[in-house]
Amino acid sequence: MITNQVLLLLMLSILWPTIALPFAPGNIGNLFGMPESDGKILQRSKRGWMWNQFFLLEEYTGNDHQYVGKLHSNMDKGDGNVKYILTGDGAGTLFLIDEKSGDIHATKRLDREEKAMYTLHAKVLDRNTNAELEPDTEFNIKIHDINDNAPKFAKEIYFASVPEMSEVGTSVATVTATDADDQTYGNSAKLVYSILQGQPYFSVDSENGTIKTALPGMDREVKENYQVVIQAKDMAGQMGGLSGTTTVSITLSDVNDSPPRFANHSFRVTAVESTVIGAAIGRIKADDPDVGRNAEMEYTIVGGHDIFNIITDQITQEGVIIIKKPLDYETKRDYEFRVEVKNTYLDARFIHGLQFKDYATVKVTVEDVDEPPVFTRNPYIIEVHEDTAAGSFVGVVSARDPDADNKPVKYSIDRHTDLERLFNIDSVNGTITTLKALDRETSKWHNISVVATEINNPRQTTRVPVFIKVLDVNDNAPEFAMSYDTFVCENVKAGQLIQTISAVDTDEPLVGHKFVFSISPTNPNFTIDDREDNTANILTRRGGFSRREMSMYLLPVVISDNDYPIQSSTSTLIVRVCACDSRGNMQSCNPEVLPFSDGLTTGALVAILLCVIILLMIVVLFAALRRQRKKEPLIISKEDVRDNVVSYNDEGGGEEDTQAFDIGTLRNPEVMDANKLRRDIIPEMLFPFRRTSPIKDNTDVRDFINGRDTKLGLADMMCKITDSVRSG
Repeated sequence: MITNQVLLLLMLSILWPTIALPFAPGNIGNLFGMPESDGKILQRSKRGWMWNQFFLLEEYTGNDHQYVGKLHSNMDKGDGNVKYILTGDGAGTLFLIDEKSGDIHATKRLDREEKAMYTLHAKVLDRNTNAELEPDTEFNIKIHDINDNAPKFAKEIYFASVPEMSEVGTSVATVTATDADDQTYGNSAKLVYSILQGQPYFSVDSENGTIKTALPGMDREVKENYQVVIQAKDMAGQMGGLSGTTTVSITLSDVNDSPPRFANHSFRVTAVESTVIGAAIGRIKADDPDVGRNAEMEYTIVGGHDIFNIITDQITQEGVIIIKKPLDYETKRDYEFRVEVKNTYLDARFIHGLQFKDYATVKVTVEDVDEPPVFTRNPYIIEVHEDTAAGSFVGVVSARDPDADNKPVKYSIDRHTDLERLFNIDSVNGTITTLKALDRETSKWHNISVVATEINNPRQTTRVPVFIKVLDVNDNAPEFAMSYDTFVCENVKAGQLIQTISAVDTDEPLVGHKFVFSISPTNPNFTIDDREDNTANILTRRGGFSRREMSMYLLPVVISDNDYPIQSSTSTLIVRVCACDSRGNMQSCNPEVLPFSDGLTTGALVAILLCVIILLMIVVLFAALRRQRKKEPLIISKEDVRDNVVSYNDEGGGEEDTQAFDIGTLRNPEVMDANKLRRDIIPEMLFPFRRTSPIKDNTDVRDFINGRDTKLGLADMMCKITDSVRSG
């Protein structure tokens, strides 16, 4: 069949130049115009040839060179004096010309898709002189197309998507093929599209390759992917045309056409009563065949709930049940509520006739756990007076086991919070008592921790803080607020203010402090004025004080409070007598009367100094007596010796003494290290050992002891005198 087409095209290529070129019959280029005697004069009579367009069939398969055409000039008389020369595209390689006859042949198989037209130049020369007989002229060789290229798609496989449930005729994708054959000649490049695979779901437009849906109600949940094969065929789809195919993978995209549904409409969840608030106790799941945002769901409790709440896990699309309030097995053990699930996003095309929500019942069972004891109060605040004796009642704490069996508990005090062990607690009834007396001035609050422990399970314990406030009792007397340095001028007048005093009290009465100041009304020197604001003024009762007569006065001031029981104390105010100027400014006071921190008077200081002198005299006397006793011999006869006595003679020993040491050693120190012989001398006992009777009474020793006792008694008496002077 192909051979017949080639022959047909070959005939057309031969006949076409005859029709197109009336002056070149037989595809011959005429080099000269017609003679004038013909009655027809050409427009360009001076040129003897014209350019022509030759046609050549592509993909020639013959054994001989393919004949293209013939060039001829009117100058050629047939005597062989004319020579034809060919230049241009493919001249001498693809195309050869016979110099004598002007016949042109193609030497190779040509492909129009590589090059569709060749432009060449022809010359007519005198063979003998090489002179141009005709001007250079140009002509074309056009390659005739045959259907030798099949249509091709840009891709071997295409990917496309279309929403599920789309209407018939919805465009999915467009695929286009190309054909390398000549678009302007014949039907070699005229394509027709058809579908080979994918019916009855899809169709294709035969002219432009647009793929469309062909079946209504395609459901992604039933089938999601389709493989469609599209064919493009040239020659307008006629038999014998070439074709190419491609595959289009079509995916149905999801739409929200399916509501969520519970597979089981009843769920049972268990939770221990110790579950903390906010913890998850269970999950429920509804199924939605849609995907992506179309499958997103929202869970809610119908009507709400006080104890439980449900939230949606955005990753798993599950409903998570959480605790809103504490669970108590002893109060309620079973709960039941309804849960609603619905899609978050809805498609208006599918909400008619379908209910995009579902319901399920959830039952929660609370399980019991062994809970620690629970105190009736937290914390405890107890008040107790500071004058409470040891062993007195302070307060009571109480705890119970919240479990159903109500196990017994015992109480104890965490001793790390009561290091001084001031309190005790009854382990059975929780009664707190004091172990020691309390002092509010030492500590106003005591913070202890009481521990309640289950007897059957010691690991279950609970601690509670107990704050014990010590209430004040008026057990402290007021005293001076500070140490006063008071002086009175010698030239002072009666009624002169010399000092303002105030008092402090460590107690804290409910109505506040109210102090009363007083001195002896018979005091001839000073008076006191109570200002009734917890201060008092010290005034002079007389004028004309003298440092020579009395340089210092001790003024006892009685300070009392108004609480119950009334507490009072006497504080001594030391008033020095000083010389002052006319304005009352102190100028000088006796150095010996300067106030001391211990408040001693001049007489007391003199007494102390006298005692010190007497003690020094006693020590000196005692040392002298001891020295005198050493000089007097206490042993008069040999019979008084109570130990063995060895008599010796301190005179020279004669020869033995001279041999006691070597005098040469002193002269020659180098021989000091020489070995010397040891000579031991055994002492001789001059008197035989015998026992003696105890010593007789020694009157000297007894007199010494008696004298010492007398002096010590005198010193003791002087110290007592000093103390009495100081207290006066």
